[in-house]
Amino acid sequence: MIIGIDLGTTNSLVAYFSEDGPKIIPNRLGKHLTPSVVSIDEEEQIYVGESAVERSLLYPGSSAAVFKRDMGSKKQFTLLHKTFLAEELSALVLRVLKEDAESYLGEEVTEAVISVPAYFNDQRRKATKRAGEMAGLKVERIISEPTAAAIAYGLYQNKDSARFLVFDLGGGTFDVSILELFDTILEVRAVAGDNFLGGEDFTAVLETMFFDKYPQLDRLSLSEKVLRHIHKQAEQCKLGFSDKRESVMRCKIEDETYELEVDLAKYEEACNDLLERIRKPVKRSLADAHVRLSDIDKVVLVGGATKSPIIRRFVSKLFKMLPDTNINPDEAVALGAAVQGAMKERKDAIKEVILTDVCPFTLGTEVVREWEENRFENGVFCPIIDRNTVIPASRTERLYTVRDNQNKIRVNVLQGESRFAANNLSLGELLIDIPAAKAGEEAVDVTYTYDINSLLEVEVKVVSTQKVMKKVFFGRDVDMTPEEIEERLKTLSYLKIHPRDREENKYLLLRGERIYEESLGEDRVFVESAIRKFEKALNTYDQGIIEEAKEAFKEFLEMMEEP
Repeated sequence: MIIGIDLGTTNSLVAYFSEDGPKIIPNRLGKHLTPSVVSIDEEEQIYVGESAVERSLLYPGSSAAVFKRDMGSKKQFTLLHKTFLAEELSALVLRVLKEDAESYLGEEVTEAVISVPAYFNDQRRKATKRAGEMAGLKVERIISEPTAAAIAYGLYQNKDSARFLVFDLGGGTFDVSILELFDTILEVRAVAGDNFLGGEDFTAVLETMFFDKYPQLDRLSLSEKVLRHIHKQAEQCKLGFSDKRESVMRCKIEDETYELEVDLAKYEEACNDLLERIRKPVKRSLADAHVRLSDIDKVVLVGGATKSPIIRRFVSKLFKMLPDTNINPDEAVALGAAVQGAMKERKDAIKEVILTDVCPFTLGTEVVREWEENRFENGVFCPIIDRNTVIPASRTERLYTVRDNQNKIRVNVLQGESRFAANNLSLGELLIDIPAAKAGEEAVDVTYTYDINSLLEVEVKVVSTQKVMKKVFFGRDVDMTPEEIEERLKTLSYLKIHPRDREENKYLLLRGERIYEESLGEDRVFVESAIRKFEKALNTYDQGIIEEAKEAFKEFLEMMEEP
């Protein structure tokens, strides 16, 4: 059996697919949520979950929480005298979830689908996969949290085509994803987010309000134990707004009690900066998906932080509709991951659906760019596959030499959004020989091909000699043999054909050219404009834009040929 796991910043859950559909597996305490907290004692006994939370209040120096935010980084967490990476701490949480599942199901569990924020890059996803493997699990798939939530809501079972926006605000990360359903395909159109924005930040606002009221309490001079106590009380105060407009934060410090009474409106005002940070990824995802707010058919809330009345009111105002909250926001992702596991097992009860994904970050290379005559800027990032391109995808960029007698071209494979190459993540490089010639006379075609398994093939072809160099970069959850990789790349070879070279598009362009030649006067202007508009759509490589433009161009040509 393949279980589904939501490895969260604040809490984690595990689920399985039963005869009655997906179900959450309770932990050893009978609860659905297992806190993503790890603690260690002097005898090197590991505590995970509720027990670790309790220990963290007593022994903060031997406990760690919110480590998901540092997944894939080299940051080390010191618990007593031992150091851990975020993926190692995550592995301890995953191992407990695995044991709970085995105890509940009465059988060994060796496979899992694990969710990650949509905005996690390959480095973070690979670290999540390693964490699963360290916990004794074969990670069948790393699935984006919003996609998992969409599956849990059964959005793929809709009969009509529709667009959904999944608003995922968890304990430590925020994701917004736009998904489109047509036929049996659930396509992710765009993702955006903030890996350092979540419910913990809304708790921190209450902590700040508390310290503002009691300036005599110096945060820097307070012990870690006291700070943990204040944080816990702030969390309780935040939860108090779920059913009333006023909440109290009460802290006992050195036998003295400090109280903060907070009105919901005042708290909401204090959270304005965080709410503004939420707007930016929403706007970015809509722009990248080429849709307006009015084009969204349904908004789905995911993540424990969306239970806050502040967030629900904000979302309702922003999207001018009531969000769908039929499924517990804490549980939607785990349930969806379990359904995805059942899909991989081809369970009869599951409708077959094709899930597509997008590149969450831009892939490109480093170039030298001329910005004035004979004046060059080094270390500029040249995007090749833009973020939110539906994958699988293939793009080609032609690069020219910049120096006389240059005999090599280096292709530095980069991932990121910065204009400067140095600010982006380097995945590796290729160095290819070229004939020495005057600057600008020699060139290479650089082709990036990226697929659903996070397999990136980079091909560099010298234009003059046709010499080719290839390199494959392994991504977030690749578990394929060299033969399987080669076969997969063969099946993707069609993607290297420019959309304008596909038969139907070639036919339409030729038809347009013929009608242009047959036309006169203003009609010629209209036909030329329509051809250019279709060519511009083809150059985006975006299948959604191309399909829309193709239908419009087809209708235009038919109108022009009407007797």
